[in-house]
Amino acid sequence: MAKEKIVVEGGTPLAGEVHISGAKNSALKLIAAALLGQGESAIHNVPLISDIVVMSKVIETLGGSVRRDGHTLHVDTAGVDTWETPYELVSKMRASISVLGPLVARFGKARVAMPGGCNLGARKIDMHMVGMEALGVHFHTDHGYIEASTPNGLHGAYVALDFPSVGATENTMMCAVTAKGQTVIENAAREPEIEDLANMLNSMGARISGAGTAEIIIDGVELSSLHPCEHSTVGDRIEAGTFLVGGALTGGPVTVRGIDPSFLRMALMKLSAMGCSIDVGDDSITVSRKGPLLPTDIQTLPHPGFPTDLQAQFMLLASVANGNSVITENVFENRFMFAAEIGRMGAEITIEDHHAVVEGVPSLQGASVKATDLRCGAALVLAGIFAEGETQVHNIYHIDRGYEDYVGKLTGLGANVRRVPDEDDIDW
Repeated sequence: MAKEKIVVEGGTPLAGEVHISGAKNSALKLIAAALLGQGESAIHNVPLISDIVVMSKVIETLGGSVRRDGHTLHVDTAGVDTWETPYELVSKMRASISVLGPLVARFGKARVAMPGGCNLGARKIDMHMVGMEALGVHFHTDHGYIEASTPNGLHGAYVALDFPSVGATENTMMCAVTAKGQTVIENAAREPEIEDLANMLNSMGARISGAGTAEIIIDGVELSSLHPCEHSTVGDRIEAGTFLVGGALTGGPVTVRGIDPSFLRMALMKLSAMGCSIDVGDDSITVSRKGPLLPTDIQTLPHPGFPTDLQAQFMLLASVANGNSVITENVFENRFMFAAEIGRMGAEITIEDHHAVVEGVPSLQGASVKATDLRCGAALVLAGIFAEGETQVHNIYHIDRGYEDYVGKLTGLGANVRRVPDEDDIDW
């Protein structure tokens, strides 16, 4: 596919409604979970993004098949006959490590390449291993691969995670589904996507309770009792939050539909603190602003704290607020790469360790910038909409990893934004 960039003409306010796609961070794990169904599962509300294409190829490499019908994926894992995922796929996306748990639960072994994806820092997978080791999994690494075996089978265990890691919670939970006896995961991640995964696994015959709380209990079942299912992916809270920031930035009103407002409670509190009006419905949120943007302090934390995946978008808001804000990043050490790019547009941000001191400025100027990761890219496009003049955002393949038709949805809200071939002879 030809390299593209997004060109934004600034100064056009966003207003209107946008339908939110299914959650990227949920759908990827639901596809992995289908390995336990040993047949054809139908997963609805799956976003049209490149990460889903990569995960589908992972399933196909294992011997399964994936067929897309609109926003429904038919994932048939009956023919899966191998437990090894190749480096060329896993290196593109860290989420592909989530096949580790279900492969071990199904075959008692797995060989998975070390993961890749957004350059957000170490994000070591040691916690995945610690949780699964408690269940009887033996690991060793060999030439960039993680090799898992279960010489004495899988057994239930008490697992206490050092940190409520989403990936470690998911992998341990999926592995424990076929372990003999009961597994308790303490300090489990509480993200809505964890609950979504547990709901799908339960509809396949698993016995999981407590998902969405800090203690998840899994009563193991026989692999033979698991079966395919039909499941619908929850709405993407990060996509919803991104469009709400766009509304807050330009005044709105912007309404997002297809999202449970409770998923974004902390982000909505911060939008309100920054001077925005918030209205919520059963599956919708509307943001608008008439007065100035006010500064606020933000600390990223695991759910239900402020999501790290909305940090760049809120840093953009803080950069044009009427005063100084401090943003503290507690989850990913490299998430401040956005600050350097928005600085090219006139933002005044000083990085001190894992704190960003953001001094609000009255305006931003269009510039050539690059997406350093998925959320940075989305925020830079919003910055271009607010800025004076033209902004060109390069490396937009990052955006395509997690936002379905981002340009189309922004255009529907009134933005002057388009994708064009990126022929600039610049080593981005």
